[in-house]
Amino acid sequence: MTHSQVRILFYLAAAYDFLIGIAFLCFGIQLFDAAGVPHPNHWAYTNFGALMLMIFGLMFFAVARDPHANRNLIPYGMLLKLSYVSLTCTYWLTTGCPLLFKPFAVIDALMLIGFALAYNVCRAGDGSTTAGSA
Repeated sequence: MTHSQVRILFYLAAAYDFLIGIAFLCFGIQLFDAAGVPHPNHWAYTNFGALMLMIFGLMFFAVARDPHANRNLIPYGMLLKLSYVSLTCTYWLTTGCPLLFKPFAVIDALMLIGFALAYNVCRAGDGSTTAGSA
């Protein structure tokens, strides 16, 4: 993965998370209804998650602008993706998970792999990895 590819990955991740956050914040009821997902007992649960996605989207824009300088933020993005993927897949395999949330788990799993590769690329120039590991 090149530095240009790292930038593209994080611009895509930024737009993806920010737009999903806006969609669930502004149209959560309509999305749940269209997908046949029962409403939460309080919309603050969904709205908080939507706002968190928007915040992470802004963070990914910062990484995209200067991946090397903001490489310290990449592990937080990896933890976000790992959290969503692990929770969604656990429910998917055990008690079931609405279809609405499954594509996000697959996309986030791919992003998690991309983030790990990107982190390695961004660390390569600061002496924290061995030569040739990038």
